[in-house]
Amino acid sequence: MKRWALGLPLACTCLLAHGQSSVTLYGVIDAGLQYANNVQTAVPGGRPHDASQFALTDGNSTGLSGSRWGLRGVEDLGGGLKAVFVLENGFNINNGTLGQGGAEFGRQSYVGISSPYGTAVAGRMYDPYVDFVQPFGANAVFAGFPGSHPDDFDNLNNSGRINNAIKFTTAKFGGISAGVMYSLGGVAGNVTQNQIWGLGAGYEGGGLRLGAGYLNARDPNVSFYGNTPNKGGATTNNIGSFGSATSPQSNPVFAGYASAKTLQLAAIAAAYMVSSTTVGFVLTDTSFEHLGSSSGPNPVGYSGNAEFVSAEFNASVRVTPWWLIGAAFDYTRRNSMNDDGGARYLQIDLGTIYSLSKRTDLYAVVVAQHATGIDSLHQSAVANISGFGPSSTDKQLGARIGIRHKF
Repeated sequence: MKRWALGLPLACTCLLAHGQSSVTLYGVIDAGLQYANNVQTAVPGGRPHDASQFALTDGNSTGLSGSRWGLRGVEDLGGGLKAVFVLENGFNINNGTLGQGGAEFGRQSYVGISSPYGTAVAGRMYDPYVDFVQPFGANAVFAGFPGSHPDDFDNLNNSGRINNAIKFTTAKFGGISAGVMYSLGGVAGNVTQNQIWGLGAGYEGGGLRLGAGYLNARDPNVSFYGNTPNKGGATTNNIGSFGSATSPQSNPVFAGYASAKTLQLAAIAAAYMVSSTTVGFVLTDTSFEHLGSSSGPNPVGYSGNAEFVSAEFNASVRVTPWWLIGAAFDYTRRNSMNDDGGARYLQIDLGTIYSLSKRTDLYAVVVAQHATGIDSLHQSAVANISGFGPSSTDKQLGARIGIRHKF
C-alpha cells in the first residue's frame, strides 16, 4: 500500500508533464476529374499544336487544396511560451509522387517559439504576402487553383514557398495582426544575393476583413522559383519553358522574365460579409525588375521592367450551412515590353462546394479565360488557366469536379 501511495502521485505527475506536449497528424486528400477544351501538346516550328484533355489529377494542380499530410507539434515551456513545429509533405494522389518538385516536406518545414505576443519560426514556409492576402481570393474561397490569376504570376495561390527563412507573426490585438519575414541568400561575400523579405498586415472586425502584403525577392529565378529539387541554377529557366517540337510551353504569361534581378509582389484586399453573402476585392501589382541580369536566361533580350496589375472582384453565398456557391471576375494588364504593346487577360470563375460532413466536400469549378496582345514569350498571347497548361489560342475553358477529405 505504501508503494501504491508513493507511486500514484508520481504517475500523475508524469501524465501531466506528458499532457503539456502534443503532436498532431493532419492532412488533406483532393482528387478530381478535369476537362480543358484546348491544351498545347507541342510547339513544332514555333506554332503550338493542341488537343482537348480529360484527366484525373490531384488537387495540387487544379483542385481546391493540394493533397498533403503533416505533423504539427506543440510543447508548453511555461511562462506563456511554447515550442512549435510543422512538417508538411505534399503529394499527388493519382500517382503517389511527391509534390513541390520532389521536396519531402516541400509545403512547410519549420520550428520556432510562440508567446502571447506572437510566433517566431525558422525554416521553409509561407510568406506574409500569402498569409495576409491569399484568403481573400476566389481561389481560396471556392475556385481552387484554376481560380488563381493567369499562370498564378502573382503567387496569390502560393505556388512558391520560401526557403532559409525567419518569420515573426504577431498575435491579434484589437483585430489587427502583422508579419515580417527574411530569407537569407547564404552567398559568401554577398549579403543581398538570393535574399527574400516580406511584410503583411490584416484586420478583422464585425463583417469586415482587410489584408495587405509585400514581397521582395532578389535573383528570383534562383531564390524564389528555383528552390525545389527539380530546379536548376541561374542558367536554367526555372519559371517556365518556350516549348519544343515534342513538348508544350509552360507559364507563357511570365516565363520570359527569368532574367529579372528583382521580383516585387504587392497586394491589398478586402472582404465584407452580410448575412450569408460575402463580397471581396483583391488588387495585386507584380514587377519583374532589371531584366537582362545574370539571374536567369534572357532569350528574347528583354530589358527594363515587366509589370502586371490585376484586379479581382468575387462574391460567394452560403445557400445553406453546407452548400456554398461563388463567382469571380479578374482583369490583368501587363505593360508594353520591347514595344510589344503589352498583354491583357480576362477571366471568369464559377464554383460550388457541397459539404457531406465537416471533413468531406464535393465540388465543381468552371473557369474561362481570354488573352489579348503579346505575352512574355513574344508570341500572340495564349490563354493559360492555372494548372491546366497553356492553350494554343487566345481562349481556354477548364472544368473540374472533385472530392476533398480533411483529416
